[in-house]
Amino acid sequence: MAEQRSERIAVVGGGVIGLSVAWRLAADGHRIRLIDPAPASGASHVAGGMLAPLAEAWPGEEGLLDLGSASLARWPDFADDLAAAARLPSGLRREGTLVVGVDSADRAELGALADYLAGLGRGVTALTGREARRLEPALGPSVRAALEVPGDLAVDNRATLRALHAAASAAGVEFLAARAEEVRAGQVVLAGSTVDCDAVVLAAGAHSAELHPLLRGRLRPVKGEILRLRARPGALPPPRRTVRGPVRGRQTYLVPRDDGLVLGATQQEVGFDTRVTVGGVRDLIADAERLVPALAEYELAEAVAGLRPGTEDNLPMIGELEPGLVVATGHHRGGFLLAPITADAVVALLRGADPPPQARAADLRRPGGIPCTS
Repeated sequence: MAEQRSERIAVVGGGVIGLSVAWRLAADGHRIRLIDPAPASGASHVAGGMLAPLAEAWPGEEGLLDLGSASLARWPDFADDLAAAARLPSGLRREGTLVVGVDSADRAELGALADYLAGLGRGVTALTGREARRLEPALGPSVRAALEVPGDLAVDNRATLRALHAAASAAGVEFLAARAEEVRAGQVVLAGSTVDCDAVVLAAGAHSAELHPLLRGRLRPVKGEILRLRARPGALPPPRRTVRGPVRGRQTYLVPRDDGLVLGATQQEVGFDTRVTVGGVRDLIADAERLVPALAEYELAEAVAGLRPGTEDNLPMIGELEPGLVVATGHHRGGFLLAPITADAVVALLRGADPPPQARAADLRRPGGIPCTS
């Protein structure tokens, strides 16, 4: 797209990706209309908020690791800019992450992760259970080993969403409370009307595949159940760091909040069903208690489920689907982590410039990707 300013751009989707893109585009001088029936809701409202590319690294997903690491490096400046623009806290938490293991299989998984990261030149610090408890006294005696990953951070997702909404509003973003039924180049179809513009950015998460035929079958909803726990008077304070790791083979995480913790997350492919199940709640609590026994004394404040937008290779889809239509979706568990680099990539695309080099891994034209028409 040719470089210009004051384009009329419609951003479809008001989660963390849509809000970040809308704010940055408005700050870049564009006239932005964000279309979403309930901005700052959905999967972003439910998320744990981990910014953890190293703790979530997996062999064969080096492109995702590089993308996440590049976005994490942007987060401190992104958070400072956000707090200044919104005049609200950004939600960024800088305490770091512990990846812990309980039984021998879990500890073997930690060792494999440490070896894999070391082979990529990304070292982490191995700790005994006793050393981990010195850092986080709330950890239980069943924790036998840990990896300290101080660079993997977290955000309070709801504080970040509030700040993004405020920053976008202050930058002049117009919010249209409506549900898109279809997107085309330069047009968003609503029930009974259309929004015409110079370009559309599709950032509707798991619902993006319903809005354009080229995305159908390439994006799926992945259900994740989350619990929010509130510390009660007299209970042991929660860990200050994010605590995560395999428990009986299930990935578990505990992400601090000012008044407690977020526990997550189950992972099920059940379509657009967001009902919380008894089994999901049981497993989350049982696994988390094994890591932090004091949670038994906490208040169960909320049980909720969201739908992550998943792709076949776990990489997001960021790029020009056709002239006048840019896609920024498929971020799966990494919406908050990848928000800064995604926003930078979309701004670059709409300027006619090259996105950050690490974003090439998420290009729509990657092997197995979408045959775009641009």
